[in-house]
Amino acid sequence: MKKVDVIVIGGGPSGLMAAIAAAEQGADVALLDKGDKLGRKLGISGGGRCNVTNNKDIDELVTYIPGGGRFLYSAFSLFSNRDIIAFFENLGIALKEEDNGRMFPVSDKAKTVVDALIGKARSLGVRLLVHHPVREIRYEEGRVAGVVLASGEFMAARAVVIATGGRSVPHTGSTGDGYPWAQAAGHTITELYPTEVPIVSREPFIQSRELQGLSLRDVKLSVMGPKGKPVVSHRGDMLFTHFGLSGPIALRCSGFIRSVKQKNGGGDVTLAIDLFPDESGAGLEQRLRQLAADEPKKALKNVLKGTIPERLLPLLFTRAELAADTTYEHLPKEPWQAFVSVLKSFTLRVSGTRSFEEAFVTGGGVHLKEVDPRTMGSKLMGGLYFCGEVLDIHGYTGGYNITAAFATGYTAGHHAGLEAREDEG
Repeated sequence: MKKVDVIVIGGGPSGLMAAIAAAEQGADVALLDKGDKLGRKLGISGGGRCNVTNNKDIDELVTYIPGGGRFLYSAFSLFSNRDIIAFFENLGIALKEEDNGRMFPVSDKAKTVVDALIGKARSLGVRLLVHHPVREIRYEEGRVAGVVLASGEFMAARAVVIATGGRSVPHTGSTGDGYPWAQAAGHTITELYPTEVPIVSREPFIQSRELQGLSLRDVKLSVMGPKGKPVVSHRGDMLFTHFGLSGPIALRCSGFIRSVKQKNGGGDVTLAIDLFPDESGAGLEQRLRQLAADEPKKALKNVLKGTIPERLLPLLFTRAELAADTTYEHLPKEPWQAFVSVLKSFTLRVSGTRSFEEAFVTGGGVHLKEVDPRTMGSKLMGGLYFCGEVLDIHGYTGGYNITAAFATGYTAGHHAGLEAREDEG
């Protein structure tokens, strides 16, 4: 039987950071991963460049983590986004800031970040054990005793950190292994669902693929609640696909579709696209009317094709019941007003989202009320800690999820190491 102070299960960003933080407290640490390679999900993050964190102020950063962001204040007080930046720079990894506060390694290679974390862990004496799948965590008399490997071997430990991730991007090893172990300790797992994931629609114009591949730039997308008011809105770029919507703002809105769908009794959810978010309806109407007036004999479809995406125009005209070949001289009042209204709120019904296989992030997880935010320790089982995506925490893409992973990982590892060393004393 092997015996260590701290076992970390999972070799992703939160697990590697937890192992490092525990070892910094002088603990004997073993990191166990079922795969053949550490940091696989980290290696493909940020398009393979690894967006290591976001440089926004903490209060603003938390607003970009709609699932459990406020829970992270204590973790950020110990290890914030600025501490993450300093951590990597102290390892010799130069970082650069890009749009919206996103921080990347100057090398533009995720491997730089993965290698730095693995190297730091090794330098602290962490035992990095790949091909070591865990079968169960053993609990005795209200606290952790150790883990049983798939081989049947028992490894004793004073503390165990579950850093197994969620269920998104399962080909990297995130297959939800940690949830049953948490449940065995008495923890509640909130409903799991894919977030930061493309959206599915059965609208005829989606099914016919007439807009497939069309990108909309700098528009506003809103998820409408049952009472017809926006639940959330995001501004930026989006893409029509053969199954629905994708692109940055569609992904950001995706996590809210589930809750609205539940309130709708399982029915479809309405999304609304504002094609001109900087203009009021009246201002837009006046501007477009002037364009038509400047070329009074020209068909509207030709007047507007330089202002509105040409592939979208036929659908907009149909929605407003306005003939595409209408000229300014014969502009009907009500259809024209309806056309402008559609430009400010082009609605479509969506039925849900794509699966975990296509999601960047998992919503749901270990219930936060059962975890101490100051330590990431279980309130139900001594010596058990959680970090990363196994928790009911999820943010938008842009460095927010990895910031949560590093912060919770460091916090969990730090306190697991302290507890193990205190127990030893």
